[in-house]
Amino acid sequence: MNRIAGLLVIFAMVGPVSAQDDAPNSDTLRDDVLEWINELDADAAATRQAAERSLIEAGAETLSWLPEPDDPRLSPEAADRIRRIVEVLRKQQAAREVADIRIDLADVSNLGEALEAISRDSGVEFECNSDRTQPVDPVATPLTFWHAIDLVLDQADLDINFYGGDRETLMLTPRDEKRPDRVGAAVYAGIYRIEPTSVTARRILRQPSLSGLNVSMEIAWEPRITPIGLTIPVDEIAVTLDSGQRLQSQASSETIDVATASDIAFSEFYLPLELPAAKANKIQRIGGVIQALLPGRRKRFTVPLVGTPDAVSIDAMTVKRLDVRPNGPLHEVRLSITIENADRALESHRQWLMDNEIFLVAPDDTRVDHLGFQVFRQTTEELGIGYLFDVGDDPTGYQLKYLSPTAVIRNEVPFVLQEIPLP
Repeated sequence: MNRIAGLLVIFAMVGPVSAQDDAPNSDTLRDDVLEWINELDADAAATRQAAERSLIEAGAETLSWLPEPDDPRLSPEAADRIRRIVEVLRKQQAAREVADIRIDLADVSNLGEALEAISRDSGVEFECNSDRTQPVDPVATPLTFWHAIDLVLDQADLDINFYGGDRETLMLTPRDEKRPDRVGAAVYAGIYRIEPTSVTARRILRQPSLSGLNVSMEIAWEPRITPIGLTIPVDEIAVTLDSGQRLQSQASSETIDVATASDIAFSEFYLPLELPAAKANKIQRIGGVIQALLPGRRKRFTVPLVGTPDAVSIDAMTVKRLDVRPNGPLHEVRLSITIENADRALESHRQWLMDNEIFLVAPDDTRVDHLGFQVFRQTTEELGIGYLFDVGDDPTGYQLKYLSPTAVIRNEVPFVLQEIPLP
């Protein structure tokens, strides 16, 4: 019996904790997975490669049956293959979590039913004081999140106040009577909605090189997903006027960086362009690319302040309790947060981790919020944060709760805006 076979005998007897909750065909899939894992140490290279390919093609469900890559009973080659398989499957899993959703409005007849359908398919709630019985036309074809919202709000003469909602709720307000239809004013690109809001031209007589044309934009994303490090590469921007002239960007850096925050599902930015040299009435076309890291679904980590376990891993993220120490009248809880294959998520963009919800649950089940934090370590895959809590003299019995996306995925989508009037 080879080393993997011996490992699989033990693993098959124990099985994953969640196996009893799997679908009826899970036993068959588990048997296949265990056989493919065994074949990762086969004599023939073709068999080993086929086993790795089969495990990947079987999908993310196989993750619960894969052994840890650092298990000493795995051969070096099998361990390397397991690492590659886990990385691919986690990326596939995260990609499904951040894929733009589809909204079914086929059976709606009024505003209330339409908003309920959007909430049902997206998880986003609405704060709306308008008459929910006003008619809304059904749509036979499933729509993207923002397209569905815009169609409904156009019929109900409503708009969105992003400052009045949060990451799970959008506030709807009466529309300004001169505001153009949302559908006609915007474009949809993946999880994003982009709308030009103003165009301003300036001519500096003493320093003509400072003259230019600014196009201000509003970009919104699905509230369930806050982009990390949202940028627009300058060299991908292409602008054409109706006169045929092509305008160059006047951006001073290689990217236009767009600020994002977890509690407001939109941001604003502008494209700095050169001033048109000839008479033109409108921008015929603006093309570009949106680049970002998108976080997967948020999941909850529970780590006791005293005792075991001191670390919890979910998907690609591990939250580990490093220390709990007195700090004046408070206690400092030091955590290590690591993400495998973080892909810039912890290099220059770490605010999303600061925005994650974290609190303690006391022995009497009351909630204790933190009173401040500081970062004491940062690498490409790890962030060390110390949180201050008031837990009295003894932290025994307190449970730390940390809610966070457990994976990030690189995302890139093109966009095209057309027919923007010039001043």
